[in-house]
Amino acid sequence: MRTHIIHIQKWAYPHPPAEEALYEQLVSEGLDPYKWSSNPYDVFPAHDHAFEKVIMIVAGSITFGFPVEGAPTTLFPGDRLDLPARVMHNAVAGQQGVVCLEAQRSVQ
Repeated sequence: MRTHIIHIQKWAYPHPPAEEALYEQLVSEGLDPYKWSSNPYDVFPAHDHAFEKVIMIVAGSITFGFPVEGAPTTLFPGDRLDLPARVMHNAVAGQQGVVCLEAQRSVQ
């Protein structure tokens, strides 16, 4: 059974997290995170993936849109997006650009 539950977890603390702590969190979940960044206002047109994606914001911001599944959301440092496979999404980097840690889970 396919699940299309998009999970967004907002950072609940007053200070932004250290990149190393976010990296260690993903590794502790058995993931192999990698870092990527984008320039201010870079646009990622609507697409999907054949794998589950986990994204944690290190710096800057990014707004993800979900044309079929739900309302857009802007993520800031420490925020996390768990995106199921085959969920259509788009994104726009914020005014300062964005730095993310990302990991993938294959679909069983």
